[in-house]
Amino acid sequence: MSDQPAKDQKINIELDEKTAEGTYSNLVIINHSVSEFIVDFIALMPGAPKAKVKSRIILTPEHAKRLHKALGDNIQRFEQANGKINVKEQPQIPLNFGPTGEA
Repeated sequence: MSDQPAKDQKINIELDEKTAEGTYSNLVIINHSVSEFIVDFIALMPGAPKAKVKSRIILTPEHAKRLHKALGDNIQRFEQANGKINVKEQPQIPLNFGPTGEA
């Protein structure tokens, strides 16, 4: 039996007001293990020496691949309607996620 809904089955998705406001992010850090992808969304303010993870999403590898495809499809449609998105090279950001281990 599949955990996917049948094609003709409707899913009722609720979106409360707070979640609908969204959370700003201009930096994403992705880590993975054999069983999951961990995606941290961060708001990094210019010149600030510190930034906080605003949201963490944990995905199975299969869902991460579906997200990759869906995001690629949406970027392609956006660019067809609005023109190419130009991505500027950014300097490497030194990252420090909490305490570091010592031997």
